[in-house]
Order: sequence, then structure tokens, then C-alpha cells
Amino acid sequence: MFTRFQYGKLHSRLKEKRRFIQVLSGPRQCGKTTLAGQVSSALKIETHFVTADSPVPYNSTWIEQQWETARVLAKKSSKGAIVILDEIQKVTGWSEVIKKLWDEDTAARTNLKALILGSTPLLIQHGLTESLAGRFELVPLSHWSFLEMRDAFDWNLDQYIFFGGYPGPAELIKDEERWSRYIHDSLIETTISRDILLLTRIDKQALLRQLFRLGVHYSCQIVSYQKLLGQLQDAGNTTTLANYLELLSGAGMLTGLQKYSGSQIRQRSSSPKFLALNNALITAQSEYSFNEARKNTDFWGRLVETAVGSHLLNATIGTKLKILYWREGSKEVDFILQNGSKIFALEVKSGRIRESLAGLDSFNKQYKPKRKMLVGQGGIPVEVFLLTPAVEWFE
Repeated sequence: MFTRFQYGKLHSRLKEKRRFIQVLSGPRQCGKTTLAGQVSSALKIETHFVTADSPVPYNSTWIEQQWETARVLAKKSSKGAIVILDEIQKVTGWSEVIKKLWDEDTAARTNLKALILGSTPLLIQHGLTESLAGRFELVPLSHWSFLEMRDAFDWNLDQYIFFGGYPGPAELIKDEERWSRYIHDSLIETTISRDILLLTRIDKQALLRQLFRLGVHYSCQIVSYQKLLGQLQDAGNTTTLANYLELLSGAGMLTGLQKYSGSQIRQRSSSPKFLALNNALITAQSEYSFNEARKNTDFWGRLVETAVGSHLLNATIGTKLKILYWREGSKEVDFILQNGSKIFALEVKSGRIRESLAGLDSFNKQYKPKRKMLVGQGGIPVEVFLLTPAVEWFE
């Protein structure tokens, strides 16, 4: 049975008599298709599953054809049916046609439920809010956690820190070169070329790829856009970089944490702290093998800090919690979690050169966080932190 906690949520929602379109959204290979298949199988209901992941783009007529097939199944079965549409964001005008079909079935009392899947959360969200308001419930998926990788593949902490949270290539890690090629070809390049470039107008495609490579290299470092402009070819302006970073974040690859200052305006205008959302995106493009990485204190420390940060961020997707950072002068706090008016401060002591807790002390005096946490040496063990659902630390 599927190990992800979203299984129970999705299963119970699809069993209910009331009708909402269920939306599974998350990065590539986070288990959307597997989860959808296992839930529909457990419900023992007629299912019509199709995917729009094709080199040739489909149009809205394709959705209408698939929906009509599912309607036939629903009318023949006393339990009704489910239509599952995978990679829906690749169909032009998908949200408008699904709204029309859904409203028709609601008026006709057709017992047909819908589950739509998408691997580009940012584009999925646009379609939902524009056309399907009041008709859907979102089940966001993120990269696999250490707990899930440990339970599914018997990984230890060091393996997770280096190889990250992609279940697809998990059995390839004994052949690191093959594993790296898989990450690059099947995940990185496929996400950029098929989930971003084909679906969004990008005037500087080479720049998007450069930004990704540089961003994961600087994961858990604060880098100004002006510095980036000096390192990127044909970089354009800071607005272009910020927009491209938002696309990479929406695809579950790389994000830029904003600075906490108590002012929303200053947060948006601050230099971002880059954070890779899966450690595999760093190590597959690095020069280090697994054994070499463990011996390099600074590089391994950056991986540990990234694992902690991505654990926080991935766990808060779909919630109102915000993950930020703080820095004033030479004093810094790795992660600030904001829940409304409540703030929590978290520092990672991972073996990197910067090990002073002066930043945590200074932040505490200035903002009085509800809780201060130290993860790593002298604090909560990294393994314990990563095995615990992130939201539990901040309740």
C-alpha cells in the first residue's frame, strides 16, 4: 500500500457522496499517478485513466472525448465512475472545458467523480482559480521525505542527504553515474523542457537553465540578484530572474526564500536565499561521489542544511505557513517559520564553517520568537528532525 499520508485524505474524499473535483498537484515523480491508481483500485470503482503527457499537445476536444467515455462507465455502474486526467496542464484551455463538463454532470446528477493530476503546480493553480472556483479541492504533493524513503527503500540518513527524495531512481544508487544521468535526463531536463518551456513563454531559455544550475550550486546561500547578473550570460534584469525563479519554484526544483523583517515590502525586495527542493538536484550535478561528499565538511554541511530547509518547505506546501530567513550584517538565522503573527526560529549546526549562534541570539532579542530550535550538533539530531513531520515542531 502507498506510504504517503495523502492516501487517506484522497481516499476519504472520493468516497463521499458530495462532489468536488480532486486535484493532485506536485513535481515530477512524487507519486501522483501511483497514488491515484491505488486509491481508485481500493475504492473498487470503474475508472477511466488517461494522460496528456504526449509530445503532441492535446486540445479541449480530447478532454471531452475522455470525459464522455467515463460517463458511459458511470451510467453502467451502480457505484458510478472516476475519470482521472494526468498531466492536465498540457491541454490548452483545460480548466474551462472541465468546468463545462462538471456543471453538466452536476445538473444531470451523473455519478461521475473527477481526479486531475498536474506536475506544474503554478500553472495548475492558475487554471483552478480562474475557472474552477468552488468546484475543487487541492491535495498538494511534495518530494518524498526521509521517513518515506527510509520506509520504502531502507535508506539511512546519509543516503537521503546525498541522493535526495526521488523514489523513481532509488534502486540505481549503487551505480552513481547511472543514477546521475537519470536525475539529469529524466527529471531535470524533462521538467525544464516539457513542464516549463513548452507551457510558458520564456524569452531567454538558456538563462533559465543557467539560473537553475547556479541556484542549486548556491543552495542555502543568500545571493543578490545583482551578483547573479554578473555571473549569468545575457541575464537581462532582476525582474526576469525573479520571474524565472518563480517558475522553477512552481515546478518543485529551486526556490528563493525571502528575508524576514516584519515588513512584507522588505521581504519581497530582499536578496533571495536559494534552496534546492530536493538534494538530488545538487548532487547529480556536483563533482562529488557519495563517499567524497561525506568527507567534504563544507559541502556535506550545505547538503544537511538544504535537507532541513526542503523538509520544512515541502511539508508546508498547501498551508499558510511561510518559510523565510533572517540576516542583519554578519548575523544570520537559517530559517524563520511564520504562522500568522507567530514566528519560530531555526538554526542548523551542520559542520560548516559558520557555527556561531550569535544570529539566533540577536534575532531572539529583536523579535521574541515563540520558539527557538537548534538542529544538529548540540541540538535536535538531524535524523530525529527529518523523521518528524515538520509541522509538529511548530504547533
